[in-house]
Amino acid sequence: FEDKEEAHIENLRKMLLAMSKDIRVILIKLCDRVHNMRTLAAKKEEKQRVIALETMQVYAPLAHRLGMQRIKQELENLGMQYLDPIGYQEVKNDIEKRYGQNLGFVEHIRAAVDECLQENNVKFTLEGRIKSVYSVYRKMYTQNKSFDEIYDFYALRIIVETELECYTVLGLIHEMFHSIPGRFKDYISTPKPNMYRSLHTTVIGRAGVPFEVQIRTKEMHQVAEFGIAAHWKYKSGERNVKEEIDKKLEWIAKLIETEDGTRDPEEFMSALKTDIYHDETFVFTPKGDVRALPQGATVIDFAYAIHTAVGNKMIGAKINGMIVPIDRVLENGEIVEILTSSSAKGPSRDWLKIVTTSEARNKIRQWFKKEKRADNILLGKSMVDNEIKKAGYYINEAVKAEVVERIAQRNGFSIADDLYNTIGYGGLSVSKIHSKLTEELEKTVKQPEPQTEVTKDDIVLSKPKNIKSNSGIIVDGESGCQVKFAKCCNPLPGDSVIGFITKGYGISIHKSDCPNVISGKQNPEYVDRWVSASWDIDTNSKHSLFEANLQIKADDRIGMLADISVAIADMRVDILQINVQSSSGFSIISLKVSCKNTEHYDSIVSRLRSISGVYEISRGFSH
Repeated sequence: FEDKEEAHIENLRKMLLAMSKDIRVILIKLCDRVHNMRTLAAKKEEKQRVIALETMQVYAPLAHRLGMQRIKQELENLGMQYLDPIGYQEVKNDIEKRYGQNLGFVEHIRAAVDECLQENNVKFTLEGRIKSVYSVYRKMYTQNKSFDEIYDFYALRIIVETELECYTVLGLIHEMFHSIPGRFKDYISTPKPNMYRSLHTTVIGRAGVPFEVQIRTKEMHQVAEFGIAAHWKYKSGERNVKEEIDKKLEWIAKLIETEDGTRDPEEFMSALKTDIYHDETFVFTPKGDVRALPQGATVIDFAYAIHTAVGNKMIGAKINGMIVPIDRVLENGEIVEILTSSSAKGPSRDWLKIVTTSEARNKIRQWFKKEKRADNILLGKSMVDNEIKKAGYYINEAVKAEVVERIAQRNGFSIADDLYNTIGYGGLSVSKIHSKLTEELEKTVKQPEPQTEVTKDDIVLSKPKNIKSNSGIIVDGESGCQVKFAKCCNPLPGDSVIGFITKGYGISIHKSDCPNVISGKQNPEYVDRWVSASWDIDTNSKHSLFEANLQIKADDRIGMLADISVAIADMRVDILQINVQSSSGFSIISLKVSCKNTEHYDSIVSRLRSISGVYEISRGFSH
């Protein structure tokens, strides 16, 4: 593994794999995490934040996806105490204050409901529920609501004997209080993916205070509190319990069934977070079956949720009987029909940018992996070649083959073509091998391009020879460190410089007066990552060249660009990049040239200032 984070993500992947085979793995792990969070105060502050963040991003969503609401709420509240202690305390104080103010109202409502249900001979248990601190905090943050706009702050929970009684009680509640339109949800007929079942309705009493009423059976209540653990307990005496549990855990299997389809740790974590903690959209098949998909899911996601073959053979779709584009985002309650054809050419690579579910993304990639290997290899090879060129290395095919072979083996591939194939079908981002690629390339000798004589009549835009990007700098008293020169300021020998420790790309060298340095030093997060740096005169010989940016304000006249180009060619200076923009009678000419040091730069500027019609020359490009 390249770093501890990558190894940690792989451990999470293995845990999910084990969890899909035996749910007890995650039950024990969740209990362990609850204990860790309860005793987190004993850890150092930095460790507290790392563990709390992981809890909020992985373990609390897992508990939610398994329906274990009691565990989920405790993990979220404990995590928030360490990630935003001030916000936690403010919301907690607001909750306690409002509950104290409304205590009389709450007791009055409970008494009225109790009396009504007894009169109608309903066997019930009455409970009150106050929204958790984190739930209120999240709703205020994500929906930009004030504390007074949260209607379901207080909920009355009615637990009855049978499912039929749930609907009977719902009718009685609507007779007693005015219901708020659009605030009724029937999770009994359409359960949430985490097995949660209950009736929710928001009503308003005579005092004008809205409150939520939740109605469920005892079994539904146990499952709501403890999720799959309670479901297991209730069903343990029945036959085929394992098959039923496995069905509830299908989403885990789908998440990792193509776990070798992506070797990108960040993408795996992104897919994990999307799949285990999202708002659902419920849509119907033409036969009336309900399908739950993440909010924002498209027709393509729906097709692959039905079956892999349906997605691969899709040529169009209908929603509520009307033809729609395949990138159409689904909405609650729609009836979706997928149109297929046996002569369909298969998915497009553009679909990978459209889909939102990891299931659809993995199935599309698997199709390309299997059906388009030759194309994938060509595409992957082109992407690696571009990455090598962007890094500024010039190597022949034999050296490149050797470098890529070593990178392939470091990533667990037997041959380079397997690496190219994986990059080509999207299983691995080329940016993820950048640091390894740079490391291996540094072991090779950069091949200089043949020198081209530049004359007044033949101006050639070419790369400078031997431009240094990782030498000539002493960092914190040490020479030979892996460095790169920042593109924002392009420091030259003679400039006062400073180093910034990047993540995975060595030391980034900036001019001391670079705006990014000035703003970066004010950021507490980066304060420990700045290091002293200076030029190593011995290694910066007269043959070493660097990149310099000039911005020239000049007359917008015919021949101006030619005069500037000829002047630079006379000085035997390479032009790396040139761009011209006209504005209000002036030309703004942006030049990138090869340069030895600040003295060389000053001589170039002096020569350009002598050209008629040149008014201003500044170093760097405006953004």
